[in-house]
Amino acid sequence: MMATQFTTPFTTQAPPTGYDHQREKLAAYFDGTARKAWIDLTSNAKVSGIRATVRAGRDAMRAQLLGWLPEDLRRCDVLDAGCGTGSLSVEAARRGAVVTAIDVAEGLVEIARERAPSFLGHGRIEWRTGDMLDTALGRFDHVVAMDSLIHYTLPDMVWALSALARRCTGSLVFTFAPYTPLLGAMHTVGKIFPRADRSPAIVPIAEDQLRQALAGLDGWEVGRSGRISSGFYTSHGMELVKR
Repeated sequence: MMATQFTTPFTTQAPPTGYDHQREKLAAYFDGTARKAWIDLTSNAKVSGIRATVRAGRDAMRAQLLGWLPEDLRRCDVLDAGCGTGSLSVEAARRGAVVTAIDVAEGLVEIARERAPSFLGHGRIEWRTGDMLDTALGRFDHVVAMDSLIHYTLPDMVWALSALARRCTGSLVFTFAPYTPLLGAMHTVGKIFPRADRSPAIVPIAEDQLRQALAGLDGWEVGRSGRISSGFYTSHGMELVKR
């Protein structure tokens, strides 16, 4: 797939056709049938062996992405784009960051607000429900999008990253679901089931195609990159930095 096919996401202000539709599906899913499971997964509650591997993988990915941010985040504005129940936001605030934590799922944001410690040192968190691409959120020194873009197609993902990059002055770290034969097969089989019986699909993305597409992002380049595999959790972290 040629990089020239992805020039549009970097130049248009209008979202691709699928972005808004998928965002609404995610909001309904995480505020509905998945809410309890997600609350348990992101707590210390006992979970199944499969979910335990997912929890361990998410913990490792969170640590990797936070490790790519400055240790001292005082006087830094950070956007946690797709904050879920807020673990990453809390860690960034403990380093001194002013964090805007936003998610489409109101129920998860409510849990995040309840779980957040009352004292965060120099840092603070503003919890928001809505679209992580809302320009009214302002500009940021660093943007983190952990597992919040994994349900979007490659063109939609790259378009969203370009929109986030326009409001970021430092670094942008994010994850994608790396394409493997197993994940590709699971994605294909998942489409067999009726829509009511499945969650919004995770879309496997080939790393080389993503890198090729991101090469068209003016003023930015790929920095660090690293994959986390833990049982049923496989995710790939990537850093975008200013050229």
